[in-house]
Amino acid sequence: MTASERAGGDTPAQPAPAPANAPALAAQASPAPTSARDGTAAPALNGTATPTPTSALNGTATPTPTPAPDATRATIRAGRTSLGIEFGSTRIKACLVDAADPSRVLAVGSHEWENELVDRVWTYSLDAVWSGVQAAYADLVADAERVHGARPETFGAIGVSAMMHGYLAFDAAGELLVPFRTWRNTSTGPAAAELTELLGVNIPLRWSIAHLHQAVLDAEPHLPRLASITTLAGYVHRRLTGRSVLGVGDASGMFPIDPATRDYDADLVARYDALLAEKAPALAPGLALGRLLPEVLVAGRAAGELTAGGAALLDPSGALRPGVPLCPPEGDAGTGMVATSSVAPRTGNVSAGTSIFAMVVLERPLASVHHELDVVTTPAGDPVAMVHCNNGASELAAWAGLFGRFAEAAGVPVDSDAAYDALFREALAGESDAGGLLAYNHLAGEPIAGLEEGRPLVVRTPGSRFTLGNFMRAQLYGVFGTLALGMRVLADEGVALDRMFAHGGMFRTAGVAQRFLAGALDAPVSVAETASEGGAWGIAVLAGYLAEAQSGVSLDEYLRRQVFRGFVFETTAHPGDVAGFGAYLDQYRAGLAIERAAVDAIPLAAPTLAGAAR
Repeated sequence: MTASERAGGDTPAQPAPAPANAPALAAQASPAPTSARDGTAAPALNGTATPTPTSALNGTATPTPTPAPDATRATIRAGRTSLGIEFGSTRIKACLVDAADPSRVLAVGSHEWENELVDRVWTYSLDAVWSGVQAAYADLVADAERVHGARPETFGAIGVSAMMHGYLAFDAAGELLVPFRTWRNTSTGPAAAELTELLGVNIPLRWSIAHLHQAVLDAEPHLPRLASITTLAGYVHRRLTGRSVLGVGDASGMFPIDPATRDYDADLVARYDALLAEKAPALAPGLALGRLLPEVLVAGRAAGELTAGGAALLDPSGALRPGVPLCPPEGDAGTGMVATSSVAPRTGNVSAGTSIFAMVVLERPLASVHHELDVVTTPAGDPVAMVHCNNGASELAAWAGLFGRFAEAAGVPVDSDAAYDALFREALAGESDAGGLLAYNHLAGEPIAGLEEGRPLVVRTPGSRFTLGNFMRAQLYGVFGTLALGMRVLADEGVALDRMFAHGGMFRTAGVAQRFLAGALDAPVSVAETASEGGAWGIAVLAGYLAEAQSGVSLDEYLRRQVFRGFVFETTAHPGDVAGFGAYLDQYRAGLAIERAAVDAIPLAAPTLAGAAR
């Protein structure tokens, strides 16, 4: 696995096949983790055995029988499949699953891409969107033919997912007015502060409404021509189907959602429109939110069909037939919830990659507004508290690459997985508080930490124990540092969790990152087997849900009964890790002053940022 895959922020887990006769369980999670290289059961690294998942009925694991090759070939050719496409920050991925058993992945494809820093704006070109998705789709078709001897020409359903938030602004003819402003841009501080006060809910810097309002405050010249705004998933879906719609989870990162109507909060829309009439009366009629925002749909609702033009965009060869139904487009947070069966109250997940965020499904509204917490929704429209950090495992990946290069220079080269495994295992030998070392992973600005820009740092005192084990534990703790600050706020709100799932490339080495995350959260953490197709699998599952939803099956029930089927694997926190991480976090919080000083003292140099990714 490449370093970018280990650091990828859009890599939810895919469950292993489960017994067809196992009923849904109230306390279900994921199968035991496997080796990153050979798929065999991996031993726990804390001196205890990793349990094997068992059937709820007889205490034994009974794998679902694999269909004969001819049957799989027929399934692909007949289109009894679901296709998921996700635009992550470092890869565009495609995943084909069996509609009858969505846990069964039939083919995958991918294409690497990276954002660009252009005029101090993080962006992707729309040309890169289409060339990238065409490459990923062609890779999937080739994989299906190579493995199964069948080239898909149609599907039972298609789903599109992408990184959330940001600003894609179009005129009435559908022309992009300004370069795509991704979630990563943090130039919307004045707008976010004004909107948070006006609306009475936290509006983070990366939300679409913050980008729109900042454009209003800056009197940007494109605004008189503005006819619609959307997210990346919404844009791709619209080009494929002709419909301007969004799944409610993705829409909740554009503007606040009313949990009763599962649509934009009408009262808050009216407040914003009134603000515009006061501050920009000449623009107000054209910028009314009801005119600009996409239609909101919950999971399971029909969201259009693939047009002839859309089919040609995905597959320029002309083999793909139009008419395939599409599910509502969703954001990467929504696919992460689906991919870990975390859509019911008191469940949550952590997606740890180039960015890191936690999602906790709420039983009740939050008592107060907190700048550390977004309120978004599941793909079914239930409220979720989100702790989002711009910086995740990229800095960790950079250090792993440096140590890998050292091994190569010393004449003992190792592959990426071996380097990660050796370094992660060494972290277990480190002291519980990382020996007084601190690691800051801030490549970009971090609103929760009060940072407009980032400067990665390693900090120690003369008395710190500077060992490889402590260094690596500090790096792993650093991935979870800002997240833990936000999660402490959620705990103070009295939010309860029955289970927390973790997913992402850094969890491939069993028993290390999940153990430290459990210590950071002081809660059990379940880790499913990680699949490289990641969020593309999650949106393929949502596409498959289209048919099931027609019979009244809820999304949670569909996931528990048809996709996950009741398997459990948990990693609990070591008491020493909880205390050690607590001590680390106290120093980490105090040391943020060093980060701020570094931002002030060391100018942002564009050449060092080119190619940085989520």
